[in-house]
Amino acid sequence: MELMAAIRSRRSIRVFDGRPVEDGTIAELVQAATFAPSRMNSQPWHFHVARGAALRRVTEVMVMSTSYLEEYIEALGPEGIEKAARFYADLGNAPVVIGISSPHYEDSFEARDAAISVGAALENLLLVASELGLGACSLSVPHWIADRLAEVFEVPPGREIITLVVAGYADEAPQSKDRHADVVTFLS
Repeated sequence: MELMAAIRSRRSIRVFDGRPVEDGTIAELVQAATFAPSRMNSQPWHFHVARGAALRRVTEVMVMSTSYLEEYIEALGPEGIEKAARFYADLGNAPVVIGISSPHYEDSFEARDAAISVGAALENLLLVASELGLGACSLSVPHWIADRLAEVFEVPPGREIITLVVAGYADEAPQSKDRHADVVTFLS
């Protein structure tokens, strides 16, 4: 698959058929992610793969986040809250969830730099997932459950979960959505 084709065809998948993903395939995803650029080759990322009982523990924590979604009911509306609650209940039947952690930085410059690096690694992982025939979706980590997720993923002290990736074989085929057109300013 050519790069632009992969970029244009990748979609966020939130419904999976539940088939397990081979260890070798997960290793390929992680390896691709590690080739992302990072400031001075700092490679701040670490990948925590949860399946089976560990995945169920992650799901239990993610379900807790819906109890706080009432704060956002005006933004999501009742249907959005219900949809989110259904998704968090089983993470779309995904057979694997990958937590990506980074060191915790007090300095805002270092924290931003690490987040950019993790974002680059995340994009590599998502593109390779698509190339390998997997569906995947990145999830923000709600701040009110971040500590509990860190426990479940056995994240050592001094690190924090930055994002989650649910992955598996897609059981949906979302259509492309329009992209914003007014996203560039050319300066001379």
